[in-house]
Amino acid sequence: MPALPALLLSIYFLFLLLTMALLSFTQAPALSSVRMAAILDDQSVCGRGERLALALARENINSIFEGQSRARVEVDIFELQKDSQYDTTDTMCQILPKGVVSVIGPASSPASGSTVSHICGEKEIPHVKVGPEETPKLPYLRFASVSLYPSNEDLSLAIGAILRSFSYPTASLICAKAECLLRLEELVRRFLISRETLSVRMLDESLDPTPLLKEIRDDKVATIIIDANASISYLILRKASELGMTSAFYKYILTTMDFPLLRLDDVVDDQSNIVGFSMLNSSHPFYLEFIRSLNLSWREGCDLSPYPGPSVRTGILLSSALMFDAVHVVVGAVRELNRSQEIGVKPLSCTTPQIWQHGTSLMNYLRMVEYDGLTGRVEFNSKGQRTNYTLRILEKHRGGHKEIGIWYSNNTLAMNSTSLDNNMSETLANKTLIVTTILENPYVMHKSNYQELQGNDRYQGFCVDMLRELSDLLKFSFRIKLVDDGLYGAPEPNGSWTGMVGELINRKADLAVAGFTITSEREKVIDFSKPFMSLGISILYRVHLGRKPGYFSFLDPFSPAVWLFMLLAYLAVSCVLFLAARLSPYEWYNSHPCPMGRKDVLENQYTLGNSLWFPVGGFMQQGSEIMPRALSTRCVSGVWWAFTLIIISSYTANLAAFLTVQRMEVPIESPDDLADQTNIQYGTIQGGSTMTFFMNSRYQTYQRMWNYMHSKQPSVFVKSTEEGIARVVNSKYAFLLESTMNKYHRRLNCNLTQIGGLLDTKGYGIGMPLGSPFKEEITLGVLQLAENNRLEILKRRWWEGGQCPKEEDHRAKGLGMENIGGIFVVLICGLIVAVFVAVMEFVWSTRRSAETDEVRPHSCPGRNHRHPPVSVCQEMLTEFRNAISCKKSSRSRRRRPLASTGGVLRHPTRLQLGVPRPIRLVREMRLSNGKLYSSSGHLTGGGGAAGGGCGAVGGGPSDMGPGPQRLLEDPLGANTTTPPPPAEAATAPPSRSCAHVRICQECRRIQSLRSASSCSRIPPHLGPHSSMSLPRLTPPPPPSSTNTDSEGGGCGTASPKRPKPKPTPPPRPLPPAKAPTTDLLLGKQD
Repeated sequence: MPALPALLLSIYFLFLLLTMALLSFTQAPALSSVRMAAILDDQSVCGRGERLALALARENINSIFEGQSRARVEVDIFELQKDSQYDTTDTMCQILPKGVVSVIGPASSPASGSTVSHICGEKEIPHVKVGPEETPKLPYLRFASVSLYPSNEDLSLAIGAILRSFSYPTASLICAKAECLLRLEELVRRFLISRETLSVRMLDESLDPTPLLKEIRDDKVATIIIDANASISYLILRKASELGMTSAFYKYILTTMDFPLLRLDDVVDDQSNIVGFSMLNSSHPFYLEFIRSLNLSWREGCDLSPYPGPSVRTGILLSSALMFDAVHVVVGAVRELNRSQEIGVKPLSCTTPQIWQHGTSLMNYLRMVEYDGLTGRVEFNSKGQRTNYTLRILEKHRGGHKEIGIWYSNNTLAMNSTSLDNNMSETLANKTLIVTTILENPYVMHKSNYQELQGNDRYQGFCVDMLRELSDLLKFSFRIKLVDDGLYGAPEPNGSWTGMVGELINRKADLAVAGFTITSEREKVIDFSKPFMSLGISILYRVHLGRKPGYFSFLDPFSPAVWLFMLLAYLAVSCVLFLAARLSPYEWYNSHPCPMGRKDVLENQYTLGNSLWFPVGGFMQQGSEIMPRALSTRCVSGVWWAFTLIIISSYTANLAAFLTVQRMEVPIESPDDLADQTNIQYGTIQGGSTMTFFMNSRYQTYQRMWNYMHSKQPSVFVKSTEEGIARVVNSKYAFLLESTMNKYHRRLNCNLTQIGGLLDTKGYGIGMPLGSPFKEEITLGVLQLAENNRLEILKRRWWEGGQCPKEEDHRAKGLGMENIGGIFVVLICGLIVAVFVAVMEFVWSTRRSAETDEVRPHSCPGRNHRHPPVSVCQEMLTEFRNAISCKKSSRSRRRRPLASTGGVLRHPTRLQLGVPRPIRLVREMRLSNGKLYSSSGHLTGGGGAAGGGCGAVGGGPSDMGPGPQRLLEDPLGANTTTPPPPAEAATAPPSRSCAHVRICQECRRIQSLRSASSCSRIPPHLGPHSSMSLPRLTPPPPPSSTNTDSEGGGCGTASPKRPKPKPTPPPRPLPPAKAPTTDLLLGKQD
């Protein structure tokens, strides 16, 4: 029962309150005007939208309540010139005396908004925020403002939800201001909790995003969050497009709420993935009218989105829409408050502590407002933050944007399919791909009749065949397109790419198939398949072939200087050998085995001619009959033989190479040689991977090469391989290119060669845009072709063959006349010289013989006869017949005849044996034809030997020298030897004759003289008392019936019998002479 009175008491008090409220509402006077202040801080052209939004909101509210007893809305606009606390405070001091019910803004200055909130809190004037939340976040105040802008926490939750839907564990955050980490504190915290990677990069004061984007690209981060306003976000996206970072691989999330206004037609394509947020409610009835009003008001475009005409439906700045909604929210709260109580406004001042007494009540009504405005549903929580609203998720594409999802403030995300999902779901089956390529032999080439063909039929080559193999395997079709600038692709200073890489980045092609090198720098901006060919950088240079082996190529193993020194060495050795042999006593020896009568005769075999001939025999390794005896001559010979051994061995070793191989004259052999010289220029293809290799190399040699190539003027870079090959052939230029291209062109041009080995190792791959959905299929297709050996077959087809012989063919080739013809020339010249000398000797000898052949003495006394004169021609003819007779191997020696008078030999020169001779004559008698005699300086005394050791006539103890001995030689020759008759031999005095069986030539001559003594008589002046006696001459034996005297060799006639000659009486002694002198007739044999 006690509960019933309490219940009744509660009902009573509730009824009382309702009654009082109703009475107060009915008694509240109507406001004459509702005045509010708006602070604008955007001075740009786009800032006109906020002013226009305030005007449209005021007119809209006044037009709705026109004709009713409602207060009119007045909005006072104050522009904030500078974003500073002083200017903001000064502006607020100007607003307070106006008697406003609320302050709206500013929109783009969180710091100024924070100052406004503090001043409004002190005066208890409601403040409506239309900009981002300030950071750091201030502690919650009892009298706080309300914010139409999404809170930082909600924004972080929305971004996190999108990242989770993308399934990307790694992201990168680009911050335009340092407070972005405070704004997205919740996002960072969630990344830290999930242990996922979030890299944060700050823009510098220059606002150049290129370095940051390059770092992100190098890290291959696919998701990029941009926390910046619309202008800076557009700048970053445009630079990303230049760097090729707007492909399907990248996903951008922009935090700006003006995303719908970004015009990105020039930076995006159908494959781009750029996501942003929007709070605009396009279904609001005033939305289209608001856009029309903006188009009419803005005659000039702003930085974000120009409005060229009224028919263009683009979007609204969020700050303008929020200003529009803020005016409606404040007016609605004021009217609700005005129903319950009378609202009075009064001017306030910054210098007095007065407050507005209705401010707290109006703030409470503002938190209870529910309104559907241009930015969607407007509701606030107890902290004044917006709640129960939605964020539309938009994706940019060419020509506009489309909605791909909605995020609700209760942290719920509803996503539709994105272009990324559509791209990743595509397959190659039944697709037509655009293939960009470059003309490069033998990868892609024009057919000879390509002008008559169309489409892919115009091309041929290794890459074309590989594409056909892939298309048959993966069931797709392709269309070949030549790259516009004719380059492979290299980065520009602004970060963009040229060539095929640029076309892949800009989505002008789906594949890039050529001799396309896989590099780390290219891998950052595009995707590659597995390499289909391995290679490396090499050096191509022109070889200077040495002159072809000529007729005198046998002289090439030695230089002309070596040949000259060899000739000088030969002459020097000959001279030294001659002098050493003459000076050494051991080279003078008796060469005859018959010492009797010639034991003092010494000979030297090293005459001047022999000294010249001996080194020739040793040099030609044929030897000679001359053997050195003395140690000095043997030393000279040994040194010369050692010299000739080395020379001949070196000559033989090099002769084969010089006769069979054309030596290549290459002045460089390695990259170091190339870098150490400046006479030979070298370069690469402009914008190719080889140039990038040298540019990024840290190896000292390659750095020096890059510095040379980069600074050389005129440029050493070429635009194509063909240009580089032509430059190598026509000038001193070394071309740096891939080894596969090197090998191909060396087979086409035999004058090209590769210098050194490979500078690096890399591979060719098929290029695709970054994030291409076809990467896996293309890679699997390339691997399958490699496993089936199809790639090797194609390589052999396009690389084997050529005009040059195979490098593996090392078989020896036969030498031709162009190799060894010179030695035949030398042989022919030697034969001609020998024949010429022989003819000259023949003519000279025959001429002298014909001049002295008129009187030919008979061997018997008294039978001399005179022959008719013989002409030179007849003599030459006779001698020539005897010389060319093939049946005769011997003949009689022709001598120059000696005049005979009564059997006494006579010579024009007469030497008296008792008279002193001149020194010159004695020297000639001592040294004649290499024979040295030990006779005294003057030939005197009797009893000298008459034959040099074989048969002395009146010999005494001292033998006669060789001079008188040779005067008694038989004119018939050495071969005309007639033994003495038996009787004469018995009566002959004992003489020292040769008792050996082998008789030397000199002994034969003496015997011939002794045999011919029978046909001669001793002159009267040569008696037993003379100082010089002639040998006893015995008559020759009777000739046989077949002997003739045609040659003057005997005394007999043609009769078959000859009477026995009578014994010759002993010679009558001659009277003694006063002067024991005797005339000696000297003669010379032929």
